[in-house]
Amino acid sequence: MDRPSRPARVLASALATGTLLVTAACADGTGSPEAAPASPAAEQSPASPSPASPSPSSPSPWPTRALTTGGAKAALITRADLGDGWNQVNNAASWRDKLLAGKVDVASFLNGKTGSQDCQKLLDSLYSDTLLGRPVGASALTGFTNGDARLLYQVGDYGKGSLEKSLDWMKSLAQTCGHFTVTGSGGGKRTVRVVSSALPAVGDGRQGLTLTVQGTADGAPVTLVLDVAAVRAGSSGIVVTNGGPSGVDHGATETAVRQGAQRLQQVLAGKTPSPTATG
Repeated sequence: MDRPSRPARVLASALATGTLLVTAACADGTGSPEAAPASPAAEQSPASPSPASPSPSSPSPWPTRALTTGGAKAALITRADLGDGWNQVNNAASWRDKLLAGKVDVASFLNGKTGSQDCQKLLDSLYSDTLLGRPVGASALTGFTNGDARLLYQVGDYGKGSLEKSLDWMKSLAQTCGHFTVTGSGGGKRTVRVVSSALPAVGDGRQGLTLTVQGTADGAPVTLVLDVAAVRAGSSGIVVTNGGPSGVDHGATETAVRQGAQRLQQVLAGKTPSPTATG
């Protein structure tokens, strides 16, 4: 897997073998509303207390301060967060899976060009580590390996509005890009399936996807299974990509999301996370 340097990489070598009362009042001639007659039940019963007003929505637990360079680095998960079997690497910024690169076949879409553009954007953004767009402020990344699986973790300031749009777009992908084909630079065909996946209830918004990419590599059939998770915390975002040709450990994805969100919350509150974040 050769990849040029860039933040956040797709995981796994192999190929892209991979969710919208009005109370009517009758007015008299003076424009004053007429009182509606009381119902018999109301006349016979003591006045009931008026229903409680809905309680205001709880404020977000996420501070709105901007992420600093030091804060972004402190918000990165560690090997201790992931547990045994995972090893941190120094070359995650250079990861690039060429098998995620290719041209989406427009003919495989009932909705034609519009649908194919979303799927092309998905693959391109995974290949270039720009799933949430490019950071407008501080950012940092780190990577871990476990056998032939790779877990790439990114955190950055992307802007609240941009993050909300990105998550809304991601929620549509399981339907828009449920199943499509891709042609690689060498003419080889790959099939890609995209489904929504559950994530821990953290942050101000989140979306998970699992991609399964099937094709061939070096003449042999190969399947890449890749978890893709994104979380918004104020104007900061987290991206986790995790998987490989031997499958994906969904538990590791959930752990990275949960632990990373805790660390980011602490950083945005002006605190220093412990080596291993705890809930």
